[in-house]
Formats: sequence, C-alpha cells, structure tokens
Amino acid sequence: MKIILLSGGSGKRLWPLSNEVRSKAFLKLLPAADGGMESMIQRVCRQLSDAGLLSSTLIVTHSSQLEIMQSQIGSLVPILTEPHKRGTFTAIALATAYLHGQEPFTDEVLCFLPVDPFVQTEFFELLPSLPAVLKQSDSDLALLGTRPHFASTQYGYIVPALTTDTGASSYLPVSRFAEKPDLATAEQLIGQKAFWNCGVFAFHRSFMLEAMRKRGLPTSYKDLIRLYDKLPVASFDEEIAEKTHHSVVVPYDGMWEDLGSWGALTTHLAQPANGLGSVSDDSVNTHLVNELQIPVHIIEVPDIIVAANAEGILVASKQSSSRIKELKPNEGFPPMYEEKSWGSYRVLDLHPRKAEGLLTEGTVTRKVRLEAGKHMPYQKHARRKEVWTLLSGSGEFVLNGMLIPVQAGDVLLIAPETGCAIKAEQPIELIQVLIGTDVNQEEVPPFPATWEEIVRACRNGQDPY
Repeated sequence: MKIILLSGGSGKRLWPLSNEVRSKAFLKLLPAADGGMESMIQRVCRQLSDAGLLSSTLIVTHSSQLEIMQSQIGSLVPILTEPHKRGTFTAIALATAYLHGQEPFTDEVLCFLPVDPFVQTEFFELLPSLPAVLKQSDSDLALLGTRPHFASTQYGYIVPALTTDTGASSYLPVSRFAEKPDLATAEQLIGQKAFWNCGVFAFHRSFMLEAMRKRGLPTSYKDLIRLYDKLPVASFDEEIAEKTHHSVVVPYDGMWEDLGSWGALTTHLAQPANGLGSVSDDSVNTHLVNELQIPVHIIEVPDIIVAANAEGILVASKQSSSRIKELKPNEGFPPMYEEKSWGSYRVLDLHPRKAEGLLTEGTVTRKVRLEAGKHMPYQKHARRKEVWTLLSGSGEFVLNGMLIPVQAGDVLLIAPETGCAIKAEQPIELIQVLIGTDVNQEEVPPFPATWEEIVRACRNGQDPY
C-alpha cells in the first residue's frame, strides 16, 4: 500500500501567519518531542515514521509549496507537484497516474489523506488494515470516520447504513455523506450514529484509473500534466465518494482534530504568549502569536487571538476569528515571508504595497537567511537590478561566470540580465534590495543544478541558466 498526503490550502483562516504558500501545515507552532517547535507536516511525518509507514509515503502539493515543503521535511518523502490547484479529485488522479507509470503491472491499494490531521500515532497504525478491509468487504472504497464529540457545522459526516449484523466487524457499510450541515442537521446525524469524515480514502489503483477513463482523462502522468491548466476544479468527495455505492467506513475512536482555526490551534500551544510580548494572567483564554520584532502586550482582554507578522495584524475573538477569510486579506498581495529549500526571507519593505501586474515599477527590500552548505538557485532577471549587503556569514558568489569569495560587509551589485548565485559556507544573512518592474517574480532555473554544476558551467564559459 502507498500512503499519499494531499497538501494545499489557501491560508485564509489562520491569517496573517498563513498565506497561499505558507498554509497551516507549515506553521511551526506545535510543541515537539525534543522541546522545540514543529509544524503539522513535520509532526505527521514523524508519526508516519513511528508507524513504519514513511518509506511508503508520497506527498502531492502545489508547485508554489515545493520549496517550503523541502525546507521542512528535506528528502524524507518524495514530493509530486501540481502546476495548478485543481482540487482533491485532480490531485488524486495525478498521483494515481504517476504511480501507475512507475509500476504499471500492479494493482496496489492507494491511501490518500490530508497532510495536516492532528491525531495520535494510533491513527496511522490503523491505515495498514485498509487493504484487508477492502478485500473482506468487497468494496470499492474504504474511509476512516471518527465518532463526533459534539454537533459541528465545520466537518463532513459519513452516515453508516443500518445493518442487522451483530458481529464485531471492523467496518460498516456507508449509506450516504453529509457535507458541513447546519447545527440542527448535525444533531440529527449524530443521532444516526454518523461519523466525522477524516478525509481518508483507500482504494485499489484500478478503481481510480477506471474513474479517470470514464471522465475522459488520460491515465498517463505526462499527458495529464499537459492538460492540467484546462481541467476544472473538482472534489474527490463529490466526484467519487458520494457516487460510489460499494464503500465502507472504518471507525476510529482516538483523538482527531482539524486545527484549521485559531480557536482550535491555540488549545495546543505551549504558552499564551508566543514571540515578543506578554499576555496578562487576567486575559483568560487569550493567546498571542507574534512574528514581528516589536513586542505586543495584552492586558485584561479574555478569549481573543492576537496574531501579528509582516503580512498584517489580526485581533479577533476566538469564536469569530475565521471570519477573516471573508475579507480576503491575501488577495493581490505577494507573500511577506517564505521558506525556501536553502533558507528563508522576510520582506521588510515593499513599494507599491499591492502588486497590480507583472510590469509594476517598484522596489522590494527583504532580509534573507541562507543556511550553511546551501545555495540559492542560479538566476537571471531581465527587468530588475539588485543590491545585496551581507550582514553576517561567508561563502561564495557567482556573477557572470566569476567565482568570488564573500563575507560580512560586502556589497554585491547585480545588473539586469546578469546571472548570479550564492552559497553559504557559514550561515549568511543579507539585505536584498530589488529595483525594477518584476520585483515580485521569482525566476526558477530549468533544472535543479547543484553548486558544483553551476561552478563548472561558469568555468567552462557556459551559462548555467
């Protein structure tokens, strides 16, 4: 069996810390076993490893999240990227086509689940039972459902079919699904012994391949990628799960939470104040999450979340904090913080603040951290110049084929159409000023060149780009 984690999310409900690239799965806010902090994706990978499943795991994510994913989990898990966000059905189709191309003559069970469930390791230890459940039940689809603790309007429900079987079966036939009902309906569903839908889908590869053929989709990975921008957004629940007549649900009785709101996430933070600042003792059930370099102090204000970083500042009651998504706070704004495979950067100043188009004249000033032994990709920009000032660290800098040693205090000038790259021998921090008409656009090299390949190409008089 293969485990496939689906990563995506638009970063709306946990603004300002989350955005289109840095969704909730990447927020390093959860206490880790080593005493530090970890993100949801790091926690899930650790639990999959504990359950002995990490070596059989694959991740599907949007191409914009590739670098932050690599930054947080390294090479632990293979990563498959979508060129466009097209919903869970299309992401599952892409992974199925990819795995079919790798091993075309097997019909293994594929198990898909979200990248960020907040569960105990026992949840993942239940997954290896799903192939046997599919075989014993002679079903097309197996799902995991957890017993509701209360009537929620935020989760989907799986309603089991009434059965006279009194045996100790590990699964139940599915009658129907109910997607995020109103409160009265949710209470009725609980009375019908419905489960919260954990978003776990298991099936044989041939089941999905046949569903793709029926919808006129190619089963070749390369052919599907070529069509991706033309495909409609589609949900696996709507396209497949709700239309499959032979499906079963496996009950899961352990802890399961969706930490998709500030109210839910803050219950798992180690302390009320996270970052510079404080929360007074009489500010009951109030949390501060501050990524700014200036302190925030909260005095005698209960039941609120204050979250602050370069994207903005949120002050809201925990009960209503999710209403921030109605304001569409990220719309039209580039991310102010990004994690990359080589390090990270934080935007210090941006003008104009809102990007109206690719050719908007402007400047961006950002603080960049480059980890030791890592390097930025070789890049070249047609419509902007850059000024880099090294604040600390040392390394090597490639500029138009020349290899130059650099250290703290050096100022590097990069003209338009000039190829450059930098590698850190010791961790480097630098201030990067971008001036021109494509300051919000990242250039990506056509191949993931190593530093040795970049240096070799330059010494041979070739352009690595």
